[in-house]
Amino acid sequence: MRLRCVECGATFEPLLIYRCSACGGILETDGSDDVAPFAFGEGRTPLLRASRIEATLSGFSGEIWLKDETRNPSGSFKDRLISAALGRAIAMGVRGVVCASSGNAGAATAAYAARAGMPAIIVVPAHTPIGKVTQISAHGAILLLVEGHYSRSYDLARALAEEHGFANLTTTFINPYAVAGLTQVGTEIFAQLGNAAPSHVLIPTGSGPLVKGVWQGLADAGATTRLVAVQAAGCAPIVRAFEAGAAQVTAWGMPDTIASGISDPLIGYERDGTYTLRLVRESGGLALAVSDDALRAAMQNLARLEGVYAEPTGASPIAALPRLLADGHLPAGSRVVCLITGHGFKDGRAYQEMPAHTHRVEDPGDTAAVARLCEAAMDGQNLTVRF
Repeated sequence: MRLRCVECGATFEPLLIYRCSACGGILETDGSDDVAPFAFGEGRTPLLRASRIEATLSGFSGEIWLKDETRNPSGSFKDRLISAALGRAIAMGVRGVVCASSGNAGAATAAYAARAGMPAIIVVPAHTPIGKVTQISAHGAILLLVEGHYSRSYDLARALAEEHGFANLTTTFINPYAVAGLTQVGTEIFAQLGNAAPSHVLIPTGSGPLVKGVWQGLADAGATTRLVAVQAAGCAPIVRAFEAGAAQVTAWGMPDTIASGISDPLIGYERDGTYTLRLVRESGGLALAVSDDALRAAMQNLARLEGVYAEPTGASPIAALPRLLADGHLPAGSRVVCLITGHGFKDGRAYQEMPAHTHRVEDPGDTAAVARLCEAAMDGQNLTVRF
């Protein structure tokens, strides 16, 4: 196996290098890797038919599937990247790892490093949701909180890796071994659909390595799909470039969205977004942005219609479905896979603000009154159970 630059084609030995020395481009793995990932039970996540969400889409005639990445050990798809990257770091004898994160990659790194007995430094924005910060801290990693947007955390992690010899496990395109760990997402989808490709795959997108993983996995299986990169309206540099017909992605300003997992402005590594944009276009797909209100509605639909508890980022593909349908991108017979990338325990704040079917019971012995209360509540939910 070698590393290959996606821009100029230069190749390199499989070392801990993060950019092409010839042009500064993104590196990816080329060929089979003989280094095993540091496995912790990640992958082989379920693909679930979302028939009740299908029923909410007026005029839709097709299938909606949920690739439920919340089932990974630390609750997000980031476990796949960290497993692959940590396996390579251990094989190379590094003395520790560092990861810039908006939360999920940091939690994955902290968990996997703890199991490996590897020192870990996690760098996150100071406003990272408390659920993610708590999870990182629980595993004993050194946690650094940085004021401002995610790209500032990215710069600090990169400097620590370069100056102090730690392996950089940041899950943008910076670590080619990590990105290669996402190929299995595409191959799993293909196998779970009976060795067939979906018409569309909707992917929550920050810098975009999951877009690459889905594309590569399906390509390895001899299949293609339309890639749909979903971003938050409050941080959508790839969508902005797509809609403008631009070839290059430019950095965003300060993000403003509840979707912390995709609030990446790409400042200083805009090439990541440009590569993702290229993959989306080559697939015949598109990039679109969803509002925070649409994210909240999607979270509620996932939880109450399909029993899937997702953070705002993880629900973003569901938020994109009505727009795709309205704009004519989901013709009859479409088979759509939505990647649900992060568990709701990561960031439950939006759920806490939603109306809930909670009632105080003054007299638990009066079961008739309790039954009447429950029956009335079920009527409000259009459920027909009677006591």
